[in-house]
Amino acid sequence: MNKKVIVVIGAGSIGQAIARRVGAGKHILLSDLNQTNNEAAAKTLSEAGFEVSTTIVDISSRESIHALADKASKIGSITGLIHAAGVSPSQASPATILKVDLYGTAVILEEFGNVIAQDGAGVVISSQSGHRLPALTVEQNKALATTPADELLALPFLQPNQVTDTLHAYQLSKRGNSLRVMAEAVRWGKRGARVNTISPGIIITPLAKDELAGPRGDGYRKMINTSAVGRAGTPDEVGNIANLLMGQDGAFITGSDFLMDGGVTAEYWYGDTK
Repeated sequence: MNKKVIVVIGAGSIGQAIARRVGAGKHILLSDLNQTNNEAAAKTLSEAGFEVSTTIVDISSRESIHALADKASKIGSITGLIHAAGVSPSQASPATILKVDLYGTAVILEEFGNVIAQDGAGVVISSQSGHRLPALTVEQNKALATTPADELLALPFLQPNQVTDTLHAYQLSKRGNSLRVMAEAVRWGKRGARVNTISPGIIITPLAKDELAGPRGDGYRKMINTSAVGRAGTPDEVGNIANLLMGQDGAFITGSDFLMDGGVTAEYWYGDTK
């Protein structure tokens, strides 16, 4: 029997939480830039009864992403893609953020859109930050959505003299992710597959704890405290949405972006503290 494969890019808390929800009875291929992360996640999932293997991937490299897709295809039929890797504004320069979070995601969608199985589904973990960016022009939206991945970083409005701040680079990347998924959903649909974006707010992971302890910590705490829900989210709550989007209950959903941030974005645009 042909194995069904779930590819997880980014072996952190959110990727694992989604894999637990959708990976039963399937082969989970964990991929991360750090093999230590891979091994830790594989141990946790294996001990919980999942079939797991690991590989290294650099999502800033098309060659590396292509090799990942090829390896997954040799294991079995790729029925699921979970893309939960990336860098935050506190971790890298604007150029690196655009290369990893924007370009890397575009390449992943292109490469896996070529091999995803019929009835397969993918989720890309974006961010509430994409919803905090002011409106772009129609032309900029189309460029982010449809420019071939290898030409993306040459767009005039993404040049170093235009994107000088790491948060701006991150917001552009995350806005670009949701637009790119919308466009790719058309192509994936021709294979009988679906793909959506989830834009979480502050989710408590080791990375989030580092951010809360860092220079942006006060801002993060203010976002949490002034939001409608008044707390941060958990990886399992992201897993709940991903389970819907990747399963039969979400079979009518593709090309969509799901904002789940406890009301942080609502407060940002329309709240009393605006």
